Amino acid sequence: MQERKLGRIGHNSSVVMFGAASLGSVSQEEADASISFALEHGVNHFDTAASYGDAELRMGPWMPRIRDKIFLATKTGERSYEKVKAEIYRSLERLQTDKLDLIQLHAVGDLSELDLCTKKGGALEAAVEAKEQGIVKAIGITGHGHLAPSTHMEALRRYPFDTVLLPLNYYLYSLPAYREAFDLFMTVADKQGAAVRVIKAIAKGPWDDKQARSYATWYEPFDTQEIIDACVQFVLSFPGISGFASAGDVHLFPKIVNAAERFGSMSSDEAHHILSAISGYSSPFEASVV
Repeated sequence: MQERKLGRIGHNSSVVMFGAASLGSVSQEEADASISFALEHGVNHFDTAASYGDAELRMGPWMPRIRDKIFLATKTGERSYEKVKAEIYRSLERLQTDKLDLIQLHAVGDLSELDLCTKKGGALEAAVEAKEQGIVKAIGITGHGHLAPSTHMEALRRYPFDTVLLPLNYYLYSLPAYREAFDLFMTVADKQGAAVRVIKAIAKGPWDDKQARSYATWYEPFDTQEIIDACVQFVLSFPGISGFASAGDVHLFPKIVNAAERFGSMSSDEAHHILSAISGYSSPFEASVV
């Protein structure tokens, strides 16, 4: 498993982040199997959130054994100082640890959400306090939607976030407005030394309401190995990307790890040929405005 430096944090993180949304509604046995697989394959960056169902509880029993061997990140979707502070301590308890490597302000996808986080008495104040107290080592920001790149560029203007987690895949980058905003954002992130990781790498698009949902993801994912290989080839070849989060279903995780372990065996031209020919490929954020 390839590792890349996590911006100015300096940690050498596996290019695949274990996206613990996949553990939100599974049994402890299923969670144990997925976490074991991750560790066996060199995944050392685990990314969860307080809002991911039972994910933190499923990860907790592992921490006494692996805490010093992994990079542990969680997220808070709360927006006030008091609620974020309480949620950070709740996450520490559920994860059975006394410190986090990264706390992320979650789902900040537009300026109205960013304003709530950065106002006086907002979420950012609690995150900064936790960092000053040594409870967390770094502070990041995440967001969904087509406005995430421009929103996160403004976020970096307001505060030097250590990490940013936002959407990127072949289809999204084919949209002219998204591409322009993403490229501008990447320039700012690079200047600041902020680590950029991405989500929705293998998202095909929104679920068709007429079809049965075969995975736990809120969007329809790609599930054939060749297409997953092409998706991973695209995001990991993108300049400045330190890694990507796996999709939110434990059954997809082995295929994603497989693709990452073979990164480079497919050329970017081959990935383009595969991804450009897919019928029904679209943005998972269908209601968003570009």
